[in-house]
Amino acid sequence: QVRLVESGGGLVQAGGSLRLSCAASGNIVNGDVMGWYRQAPGKERESVATFTRTGSTNYADSVKGRFTISRDSAKNTVYLQMNSLKDEDTAVYYCHLDRRWREFWGQGTQVTVSS
Repeated sequence: QVRLVESGGGLVQAGGSLRLSCAASGNIVNGDVMGWYRQAPGKERESVATFTRTGSTNYADSVKGRFTISRDSAKNTVYLQMNSLKDEDTAVYYCHLDRRWREFWGQGTQVTVSS
């Protein structure tokens, strides 16, 4: 099994920055694909920033140019650098790992952006 633990969430003013981390532990496979999702109150969970199987990245249109996903494979850790935060970014952010026939989710970390 795989365990994903997010950290780095909190309260930040609009225009500020946060850096989220996701530490994966357990049986990590080289081909595992990881990414970040978020869910705001009353809305569906949505993809924010993900890696593809080829190593490229996908970003939601709403965060392009502001968020950056990165990883440290040696540490089994994925990061989400969030800059120029907006009120609309307020949500619970979840780390996600995609494996053939399986997927894993972290518990989530709250990000609140205040005006």
